[in-house]
Amino acid sequence: MEFERFIFYTFAAILVFAAGRVITVRNPVHAALHLVLAFFTSAGLWLLLEAEFLAITLVLVYVGAVMVLFLFVVMMLDINTSPLREGFIRYLPVGLGVAALIMLEMYLVVRARNFGADVVAVPARHAQGYSNVRELGGVLYTDYVYPFEIAAVILLVAIIAAIALTMRKRPDTRYQNPVDQIAVKRADRVRIVQMKSEDKQ
Repeated sequence: MEFERFIFYTFAAILVFAAGRVITVRNPVHAALHLVLAFFTSAGLWLLLEAEFLAITLVLVYVGAVMVLFLFVVMMLDINTSPLREGFIRYLPVGLGVAALIMLEMYLVVRARNFGADVVAVPARHAQGYSNVRELGGVLYTDYVYPFEIAAVILLVAIIAAIALTMRKRPDTRYQNPVDQIAVKRADRVRIVQMKSEDKQ
């Protein structure tokens, strides 16, 4: 138990450090890499809570797909961040006020009176053959099967709408038809002109 508490506080410290570096570092590539570190440590905390499926999903989806996309876009665009920092001092008091308000709200919700050991019981350890994925799948496809299917349909409609918006024809865009290019003939592109030769002296 003491070792698990040590692991928890270690991962929590790394997570707070990585999250702070995401918003304070100057290089956007370094910020994205610190966000990857934050995701990994969050996955470690999920593992301590015996939520293996959520931990693996966090690593595969966010670290393996989303953050790779972020890094690719940031490195390809090569954004000049100097103009973005020009008004930082001007908005600093507003940012500090919002941060203080968020910290106050978190303290009122997550204080010991609401989440203490005497209020929330320590969860019991599961047996050796317990599968988090099996339990989650059983609940998802029995009790919540209709909300799950509705969410899947909504996501499918959103994907189709995004593709339709990007594939719409614009009058100022030039398109190529490979079928027409292959079926073209010489007479359609080349015109032979008969000219008399001239004798240059």
